[in-house]
Amino acid sequence: MDTPSEFTRELAQRLLLLEATLPSAIGGHEAERVCEKLRISLTRFAGADGFLALMRRSLALARVEVPSLKNLTLRPDGCFLGFEAALDGDGNEAGAALTAHFLGLLVTFVGEPLAIRLVTDAWPNLPIDQ
Repeated sequence: MDTPSEFTRELAQRLLLLEATLPSAIGGHEAERVCEKLRISLTRFAGADGFLALMRRSLALARVEVPSLKNLTLRPDGCFLGFEAALDGDGNEAGAALTAHFLGLLVTFVGEPLAIRLVTDAWPNLPIDQ
């Protein structure tokens, strides 16, 4: 699973665009906000270790596509350190790659219906075309 499907890439783009338009108490880049909402949703389902495992692998896969992500560190609490610096110049591409790989892995491990449910738990008003 080196390349996310077209569905997960499109879904990642939709989530990033949605977060870019929403006011946020979290702050930060929209990709960071997407990751935080996915962290909350997936942690409820699979626990912190489940989220960390998927995000670590997603980050490793996304780093191949976007080398600037090598500066991004995933902390043990599931939050990122250095998100803005890691996105320097490649913000949209980096955020899309990280999010798409995460969604792709999620679909691989839990299936598309459950992955979509976890996404819509975080974004209840997001229409999803399957």
